[in-house]
Amino acid sequence: MGEHVTINGPDGAFAAYVAKPAQANGRALVVIQEIFGVNKVMRDLADTYAAQGYLAVVPDLFWRIQPGIDITDQSPEEWQQAFDYFGKFNVDKGVVDIQATIDHIRQTHATIGAVGYCLGGLLAYLTATRTSINASVSYYGVGIQDRLAEATADTKPLLMHVASEDSFVNKEAQAAMKAGLSGHKQIEMHVYEGLDHAFARVGGQHFDAAGAALANERTMAFFAENLS
Repeated sequence: MGEHVTINGPDGAFAAYVAKPAQANGRALVVIQEIFGVNKVMRDLADTYAAQGYLAVVPDLFWRIQPGIDITDQSPEEWQQAFDYFGKFNVDKGVVDIQATIDHIRQTHATIGAVGYCLGGLLAYLTATRTSINASVSYYGVGIQDRLAEATADTKPLLMHVASEDSFVNKEAQAAMKAGLSGHKQIEMHVYEGLDHAFARVGGQHFDAAGAALANERTMAFFAENLS
């Protein structure tokens, strides 16, 4: 069971859910939300990462729209709400808030990773290209194909999980990502054949246990290597 803290960013204060490991070891993760806010899915992910030894912090990145958004993917009405929030969300401001979260965590933890899903997958990519994070993981990030030029020599180690049948990232976008990012020494990309968007979201329509297990195994190995 986690707790809530307040993070002070350059544009104001916002809340974050924090899950603590049984024993602190100096390693932490910023867990970056989907379009449903800091909901039970995100809190459960933070708890899972904490159980694996990481301080896990989930910042409320929708606070400028409405603090405390917490909805699910289980009804058409909530999906409509989620896409409305997504349309109002400022990605660049979100990255500013992620950097503020990193700065907050660095007061007590030297080594910090980031992991994001869906919208958070895009933000995890931008976290690797724009912030002081140590390493970042993107699960089925949306819109990355429009920001490939951001992946420079200064990009932090980045692991990307891509679903081949992603209904929000079409084949053209996937081809652009592969062409634009292949060969980048800091970026590792895995494609999960036959899987759709949010294949790692437990309880989601497209959840795939085998695909999620493989992606999560790769994520933990990546963090073990890059956050030592």
